[in-house]
Amino acid sequence: MDKQNSERFLIAFNKIEKIMKGMVDQNGHINFFKAIELSKKEHAAIRKYEDELREFGDLRNAIVHHRTEVEYVIAEPHTEIVELIEHIEKLLSQPVTVGTSFAREVHTFQSNDTLSEVLRKVRDKKFKHIPIYDKEEFMGLLTASGIMRWLAATVEEETISREITTMDDMLKYERNGNTYRFIASNTPVYEAEEIFKNSVLSGHKLEALLITRNGRKDETLTGIITPIDLIQIE
Repeated sequence: MDKQNSERFLIAFNKIEKIMKGMVDQNGHINFFKAIELSKKEHAAIRKYEDELREFGDLRNAIVHHRTEVEYVIAEPHTEIVELIEHIEKLLSQPVTVGTSFAREVHTFQSNDTLSEVLRKVRDKKFKHIPIYDKEEFMGLLTASGIMRWLAATVEEETISREITTMDDMLKYERNGNTYRFIASNTPVYEAEEIFKNSVLSGHKLEALLITRNGRKDETLTGIITPIDLIQIE
C-alpha cells in the first residue's frame, strides 16, 4: 500500500531536521526553526530553500499537533509539496558535488606558448577559458574578456604577430585573478551557484570556478565551471 502524502512528508521532514541539527551539533536541543537559522550558515541548499523549509515547519506542526488519532491528520500535503521536501532532503543527504557533475579533462597551456600554437589547439575545441601554467605553477586564466582587452590595446599596431605573442603577454590584460576562484571537488553544486551569484552582487563577477581536489591552485585541475554550465544542469 502506498504511503499517504502526510507520511512521506513527515519522513522527509524528520530526516531534514536530523541533518540540520547534526550540522550544528545540536541533536534534540533546538527546534526546527532554530536549526534552520544555524545550519543555513553551513549549507547553500538550506539558504536557497530557507523560506520553503520554514513553511514546512508550520505544516508539520499542523499535521502533528492537531492529530486526534494515529490514522488521522488534519492536513494532507499536496503531492507537489511532498515532492519538493523529498527533493530538498535528497540534496542534503546526498549532495550533488561539482566533482561528480563537472569533472572533465582540462586542457592547459604554458606561459611561453605562442598565440598561434594555442589558437590551433583550441580551434576545434570551443574553449572559452584557457588555464595558463609556468611548468607546474598556475599563472592565470585567459578569458575572452582578456583577449578583447589585448586586441583593443594593440589595435594601433601595424602588425600583430601570433607567432611572437605568448600567453604570458596575454595574461597581462586579465584582471589579476579576479575572474576565477579555486574550489574543492566535494563542493555542493548549490554552493558553486551561490559563489557566482555573490560575485555579481559584490561587483567582482567571476567567469569560472576551477576545480581541484582540495580547492588549492597547486593541485591538478579536474574541471572548470562557468555560469552557463550551472544553468544547463538545472
